[in-house]
Amino acid sequence: MSDRNYIFRRHALERMAERDITRADVESVVENGEVIREYTDDTPHPSRLILGWRDERPLHVVAADDDEANETYIITVYEPDADVWNDDFRSKKT
Repeated sequence: MSDRNYIFRRHALERMAERDITRADVESVVENGEVIREYTDDTPHPSRLILGWRDERPLHVVAADDDEANETYIITVYEPDADVWNDDFRSKKT
């Protein structure tokens, strides 16, 4: 794992507890996953949606970096719904 400091927002921690997702799962997705959407206008820091896998389970993590402080804020975490997302979990169904 990286030496970056992860700060988990309350919302993310609540969703992780509900969905049986660990901190290690989230850190792995952030460090090894694929950025599938960027939210450059988010404040105070731009955020991004990251797709990663824990075993056969797809996970989406929304994270924002404060590079000056070497911190990554974990905003929310969820398993993408196959009814909403395409099979690759990179884009939503139309």
